[in-house]
Amino acid sequence: MTGRLALSLLLALASAFALNWGFYRQHARASALPRLSPRHPLRALALLFSDPRWLSGFLVGILGWGLYILALEFGPLSLVQATSAGGIGVLALLVWHWGGVPLARREWAGVGVSMVGLLALGLSLIGSGAAQAGSRGSWPAIAVWIAASAAVAAVFAGPAGRVVAPGAGLGIGAGLLYSAGDVATKAAVAGWLLFAPVVPTASGLGFALLQMGFQRGKALATAGVSTLVTNGLPIAAGMVLFHEPVPADVRGVLRVLAFVAAVVGAALLTRPEQPAPAAPGRRAGALRRVRRPSRGWARRGRT
Repeated sequence: MTGRLALSLLLALASAFALNWGFYRQHARASALPRLSPRHPLRALALLFSDPRWLSGFLVGILGWGLYILALEFGPLSLVQATSAGGIGVLALLVWHWGGVPLARREWAGVGVSMVGLLALGLSLIGSGAAQAGSRGSWPAIAVWIAASAAVAAVFAGPAGRVVAPGAGLGIGAGLLYSAGDVATKAAVAGWLLFAPVVPTASGLGFALLQMGFQRGKALATAGVSTLVTNGLPIAAGMVLFHEPVPADVRGVLRVLAFVAAVVGAALLTRPEQPAPAAPGRRAGALRRVRRPSRGWARRGRT
């Protein structure tokens, strides 16, 4: 592993810690605020930025984004994003240990699969030579990728959000928009400056969806899934759009498995929770409690 690649991965890990701590803090505060509405954006922004704890999470997240930009300067997009995906483990520990929120087996499984993907990525780097950053890519192909990401984000933020866990549709939509911004960032860094305006636009829309998702769902179903999508899709984009090479041996298999693990982890975290069936005794007791007042009312009516 070269010095530049090692520096890129260290920056990506630091970015993951900062971003996910920021997400954790923002979720804790946004979920306690009055309902945010896209119809009143200025009021929503005033509610968020006037809360000091939410603002601290936002500023740490900005620091994480800056570290991510530096990581892209020294390494290929696919490896930076796969390393950043390990932040889902940081978020799970924050929610469980600091937040005191118990996690279901399905949620632990989703986090575990995602972390296995990160391990697979690390193994794929053993014995690697000089990192090849790929090419600049084709700007029409990059534009189509970004447009498709925005369209799918709109679907999940709307009708498709009903088939996943509460808030997860907004989390997926935010992740798709953030990933589009990441692809635009890599394109701009590679020399396609026409994609520079896409970065703040996609990031701003993703930010809005994520904050609304925080008020509707759990941290892992919103920020966690958003993190996986944000990092998983650019892994594919790095290989498809920027022709970042995949090793032809077992390391290539491990690198592809890292992407698959991100997809599986996101699927586990977005699956709707099944309501626990009530025990037969409880249902009978409930029926008896309902019937008794009616009989008493009938007796009072006859006297």
